[in-house]
Amino acid sequence: MKEQTRIPVGKVSRAARFVKTGAKVGGNYVKHYGRKMLDPSTSREQLDQDNAADIYDSLSELKGSALKVAQMLAMDKNLLPTAYQDKFAMSQYSAPPLSFPLVVKTFKQHFGKSPDDLFDSFTKNAVNAASIGQVHQATLNGEKLAVKIQYPGVAESVKSDLKLVKPFAMRLFGLNEKELDQYMGEVEGKLLEETDYELEVKRSVNITDECCDIPNLFFPKYYKEMSSSRVITMDWLDGFHIKEFLSKNPSEEARTAIGQALWDFYHHQIHNLKVVHADPHPGNFLMRLDGTLGVIDFGCVKEIPEDFYDAYFKLMSADLIINDEELVPVLFNLQFLYDDDTEKEKALYVSIFKEMTMMLGKPFHSDSFDFADNTYFEQIYKLSERISKIKELRNSKHPRGSKHGLYINRTYFGLYQLLNMLQVKINTTKPDWLH
Repeated sequence: MKEQTRIPVGKVSRAARFVKTGAKVGGNYVKHYGRKMLDPSTSREQLDQDNAADIYDSLSELKGSALKVAQMLAMDKNLLPTAYQDKFAMSQYSAPPLSFPLVVKTFKQHFGKSPDDLFDSFTKNAVNAASIGQVHQATLNGEKLAVKIQYPGVAESVKSDLKLVKPFAMRLFGLNEKELDQYMGEVEGKLLEETDYELEVKRSVNITDECCDIPNLFFPKYYKEMSSSRVITMDWLDGFHIKEFLSKNPSEEARTAIGQALWDFYHHQIHNLKVVHADPHPGNFLMRLDGTLGVIDFGCVKEIPEDFYDAYFKLMSADLIINDEELVPVLFNLQFLYDDDTEKEKALYVSIFKEMTMMLGKPFHSDSFDFADNTYFEQIYKLSERISKIKELRNSKHPRGSKHGLYINRTYFGLYQLLNMLQVKINTTKPDWLH
């Protein structure tokens, strides 16, 4: 993969790149309508492929927040056409890497030394490149290490990048502006935290200490003395990302062990720690054929407020969903209903929420759940597509749902997708009070 020798870091240069990309997208629409005039049966498939390629190339060059948003959208399969899912998913672990001179420059800024001075060996080429940073392999005193280096200018460009991304997101994905504003506000806070590598090391150590006794999980050790606000040094973990893992035809026992470890990992964080690794995309996990699972990135962590936790998980109770008298106050607490909603609006939103919650809460309604059931996921996608077309919801005067739900919903949806990819049936442990 071709390396980048520079990243546009100024607001003007980054904005210019977006304008150039916008012109390309506009040209793609002109071509599409031209094709449609010649052949009315022409589908959007070519348009989506052209737009996805142009937008991804632009975001890959810019790195940072813009590329991270693409990565997040790729996880939300019901929101994106397939062309965007496939292209944007590349940002999870195969974005174009930075050239070595830029890596050396970062090390000299933070340690006063080059990587070759700090380590016994250090790969000149990145072994993995994602949205916010890239990883090199190093050795020191016989130990194999992973060294993550943040791209220049990422932290400084978070706010301006998200403003530039917003029009693309609204036009391409048809999102409600109020919901998008709330979404972007929460995303901005998390992205600013993700660019603070000292905070990431602290959280990584804390969460791995709390989760180290969960069966079949393993974590790297972090080295604070060789880390900084833009560099993280940790143990190198061997394993495979999920697609490569599955290509090796792992046994059902290995897949099930990993699936159960994933569920138990998230169960413990959410229900016992009230702090969760909120970025369950495939690039953050390494799987082994012996049924063990490595977790390698704690950049995105969501702290769960107690009042939100209590209201959110009450909704996982099938009994509550059929009891409007108890359900409605919970929906007010979660900002899904508002005092100025009309009775007609309230009735509509309650019915939508019931349908969504019964569908997404299904794994919590039994002691085990078969995530290999593809019909369940097809039902989720169809429901999401139908709800996205409800005019009253799209034109709502309020965003529907607490901002805290954005990352919790994303966490569960990402977890469900991983378990579906593994094609496993697992024990869906839950808090005692939810039984």
